[in-house]
Amino acid sequence: MRIAMIGTGYVGLVSGACFSDFGHEVVCVDKDERKIAALHANVMPIYEPGLAELVAANVRAGRLSFTTDLAEGVKDADAVFIAVGTPSRRGDGHADLSYVFAAAREIAENLTKPAVIVTKSTVPVGTGDEVERIIAEVAPDSGAKVVSNPEFLREGAAISDFKRPDRVIVGTDDEDARQVMREVYRPLSLNQSAPVLFVGRRTAELTKYAANAFLAVKITFINEIADLCEQVGGDVQEVARGIGLDNRIGRKFLNAGPGYGGSCFPKDTLALLKTADDNDTPLRIVEATVQANDSRKRAMGRKVIKAMGGEVRGKTVAVLGLTFKPNTDDMRDAPSLAVIQTLQDAGATVRAYDPEGVEQARPLLNDVAFADSAYAAIDGADALVIVTEWDEFRALDLGRIARTLKTPLLVDLRNIYPPAEAARAGLTLVGVGRD
Repeated sequence: MRIAMIGTGYVGLVSGACFSDFGHEVVCVDKDERKIAALHANVMPIYEPGLAELVAANVRAGRLSFTTDLAEGVKDADAVFIAVGTPSRRGDGHADLSYVFAAAREIAENLTKPAVIVTKSTVPVGTGDEVERIIAEVAPDSGAKVVSNPEFLREGAAISDFKRPDRVIVGTDDEDARQVMREVYRPLSLNQSAPVLFVGRRTAELTKYAANAFLAVKITFINEIADLCEQVGGDVQEVARGIGLDNRIGRKFLNAGPGYGGSCFPKDTLALLKTADDNDTPLRIVEATVQANDSRKRAMGRKVIKAMGGEVRGKTVAVLGLTFKPNTDDMRDAPSLAVIQTLQDAGATVRAYDPEGVEQARPLLNDVAFADSAYAAIDGADALVIVTEWDEFRALDLGRIARTLKTPLLVDLRNIYPPAEAARAGLTLVGVGRD
């Protein structure tokens, strides 16, 4: 099939590359000329393991191409995916749908045959109705069908998630559109554990938000249990293991830490709350989750200050991990931002290292010294804080760290290291949810 992917951000580029790897002919469209020029040179605008190799292979095979010309991309397409950004709108927190609607209008102006218009961007309930209205207004005789197909990709594991998904959600009541989407995802048919679930369009739109909100609740719940564990002498990792073995609960997203961040959970929970408010249906649990998570990030900074004796003015803190999670360069709403700001507000000097996120972090962090390696960041610091659990931080030489730090203090906000191991190396370890 011929597929047009409008937008070469995280979702669009990964989806387009994976569709082409399935054997479809894919044209990725973006108005940013620099981004398209970079993609022609196989320079990725994002860090995602395996993406550059996947793109290069399919460009060589002639299945994947890039252009700034939407008319060229849409020409003769069987399916046109809208994968543009939907950031939180300034002022009210609603999802900003201006890019989606602009894309829909331009697509309608350039359709050369009946096509399925697929909203891949994360959008509030009812967005598909407006996209459909725009298409009908601009190209009333196009025969286009509008479908919702939300993405469920984890940064750092996006290619695997796309090719081996838990499920594919397609929102449409039109049988012709269903047939096209079946053909689009037919390469997944051998994976019996990855069903294509057809639902109503509004149901599909809501499913995406509901999934992210539920995971955000799960993360926030275990973080609050971690706080209780510290007060009563429990171990949150053992609690998480104990409840996670219950298959009604599951083990995933039960790792206590400094709070969630990234491009999805903060934005999507806020957008869901706005939709609920607009429909006079308060979501109190999600509301409490957002508030608790926002508070937690600075609380982790105060935790570091307390571990350092309550006074950090004039001291240097080494921070390992800046991105909101490992295997990405995404700094959006990363907990490190609030942790570092809290330390700086208290007078500390911060020296930081991240394997991939430094260039994204530079414009967001003032007066931070960026190191070239973990050990360079640690050298001579008064304390070490691990904020993001990159693999290269999982096997650090703790003895070397104890000898290098001015004060042998490790604040492990991801509970990577067992207390006994740290103690043997001569380090004082402060974790999350452990006394």
